[in-house]
Amino acid sequence: MGKSLDKKFGRFLRQRRGDDSYAVFARKIGISASTLYRLETGEQSVTLGKMGDILKRLKAGVRDVFPE
Repeated sequence: MGKSLDKKFGRFLRQRRGDDSYAVFARKIGISASTLYRLETGEQSVTLGKMGDILKRLKAGVRDVFPE
């Protein structure tokens, strides 16, 4: 189940990134471009604290990532 949640968060980030480059979007959300890539591909998990920080910067909530 953990990997499934990682993938959902990764898809959410990819969708929100839109046409921004990894570098530009990563700067917006306060992480490195390499971390953003790993999060988008589900290769890296995110802590709840870091997810909260990212969602706050995106003005989004947990329900935007996990609607069900």
